[in-house]
Amino acid sequence: MTEPARRYGASPERLGLPVVAAERRRTSRPPRHLADLDPAGRRAAVAELGERDFRASQLATHYFGRFERDPAAMTDLPEAARARLAAALLPTLLTAVREQSCDGGATRKALWRLHDGALVESVLMRYPDRTTVCVSSQAGCGMACPFCATGQAGLTRSLSTAEIVDQVVWFAGAAARSGDRLSHVVFMGMGEPLANYARVVEAVRRLTVPPPDGLGLSQRHITVSTAGLVPAMHRLAGEGLPVTLALSLHAPDDELRDELVPVNQRWPVAEVLDAAWAYAARTGRRVSIEYAMIRNVNDQPWRADLLGRLLAGRLAHVNLIPLNPTPGSRWDASPKPVEREFVRRLRIAGVPTTVRDTRGREIDGACGQLAASEVA
Repeated sequence: MTEPARRYGASPERLGLPVVAAERRRTSRPPRHLADLDPAGRRAAVAELGERDFRASQLATHYFGRFERDPAAMTDLPEAARARLAAALLPTLLTAVREQSCDGGATRKALWRLHDGALVESVLMRYPDRTTVCVSSQAGCGMACPFCATGQAGLTRSLSTAEIVDQVVWFAGAAARSGDRLSHVVFMGMGEPLANYARVVEAVRRLTVPPPDGLGLSQRHITVSTAGLVPAMHRLAGEGLPVTLALSLHAPDDELRDELVPVNQRWPVAEVLDAAWAYAARTGRRVSIEYAMIRNVNDQPWRADLLGRLLAGRLAHVNLIPLNPTPGSRWDASPKPVEREFVRRLRIAGVPTTVRDTRGREIDGACGQLAASEVA
């Protein structure tokens, strides 16, 4: 058995997840936050502080409805209680280390330091018809995909529900101050979302429950990506959350995908696609097949044809991603003529295909680049 196979196949945890990598350090828990709690939990927490339970809804209205964290601005709360309530339920979770923007301000990337020093990234992207935030679910990633900066950094730890939600709320506030409304969230930042399953699902619920208990986003405007953790994909299908599932496939054949997405050695292409089709059948939602175009690696015409045969007639859409190479990497993006031929072959096979809009190349736009530059 190869070392990756040994690493990815040993002692599956609850949900059947592989032990992909040990967390590099154990950390203290993040402080409790309003977004970690459901409405009943918030009322109980407020009662513990000796306040009337309706104060929980007032705090939630400030946080989710007004994107407000400053106790001084919470004038509907008793002055004597404002700072105490905010300290107990709205602690600082994210501290901005660096922010960069490009595309005339349409793309904005933030590097955050968490309470224990871990670094995560999130990105706000404005389009003519929507405003999207891409969030991280882990600090680092244990999937070890060799072309990904985050995967090469390894896993530090999983984020709490509130640490995930707070990225969205922060950028929702930033968008609102610019006259925009945040409409979409994609879990495509640092980490493997389904390896942090419970917290990611809770974060989705906080983001989609109506105000004042959450942000009130449409579940259909949430995308959760995965490298192909099959048991968790099946579990997600039963959650009653019709979010879009994005499968990071990157190769249609096991020989290459074993190298590009090492977890494939545990759940090969056929099994992963079967789980994707089961998700589509259960939810009625089209699965997004993510495919990074890597020069002379996975961009051959025969691989386009094989991918087309695997996806033809399925409730699926291919999202081709021009690789954003990391500094010093041997991986590079496919030339545009090669990319266009790949698209042509997929469309001939009847598979809807688009090429992702390239955003953020001049601001270390690839996931993990900003964090890597900070610790270099």
